[in-house]
Amino acid sequence: MNDQVSQGYGAVAATAETGWLTTSFVLIALGAALAVFILIWGTRLAIRRRKAREELDERGELEVVDPAQPIEPVSEIPSPPEAPAPAPEPSPLADEPIAAAAPVAAPSAALAADTNAEPAPVEPAPAAGGDDLTRLKGVGPKLAARLNELGITRFAQLAALDEASAKALDAQLGSFQGRMTRDRWTDQARFLAAGDTAGYEAVFGKL
Repeated sequence: MNDQVSQGYGAVAATAETGWLTTSFVLIALGAALAVFILIWGTRLAIRRRKAREELDERGELEVVDPAQPIEPVSEIPSPPEAPAPAPEPSPLADEPIAAAAPVAAPSAALAADTNAEPAPVEPAPAAGGDDLTRLKGVGPKLAARLNELGITRFAQLAALDEASAKALDAQLGSFQGRMTRDRWTDQARFLAAGDTAGYEAVFGKL
């Protein structure tokens, strides 16, 4: 009975030992296979990287990184700029007497002669209570004075002239004869006598 039990325990122990050894061999085989796989995968990856680097080098796209240049030590520390020198204070002005102004020179003889010269002729003003006949186109100061001498002092007088009276007046104008008809004084005088400045400027232009 005891021999049978002993034999049973021995068989169980042998079976357990065999199973443990089998498991160990399986694990070792798996580890070796994994190591081989990693080695092969790493080799292929290295080959791919090398080929890629060669291709980039051939294309000229490979960037070469220069080694960092060492920083040169600072030999001297620059000194701070010197402060500007203070500006000199202005010296006080001495109390000096102010020179007297030079006397104004007397007017020259030429200036005195100019003052004694005759004044420029002044244009004749219209007769008292009359109109400014120079507002008529073609009538200047001399011609206005001549008309005043002939008794024509208002626009209404020229506007009221008939053809015969206008010809008689024109004949007395001397060197100005013919201007009354040429410049249409009677027509101008009608607008000015009525105070119709707009109508006048519409026909004869701006006053």
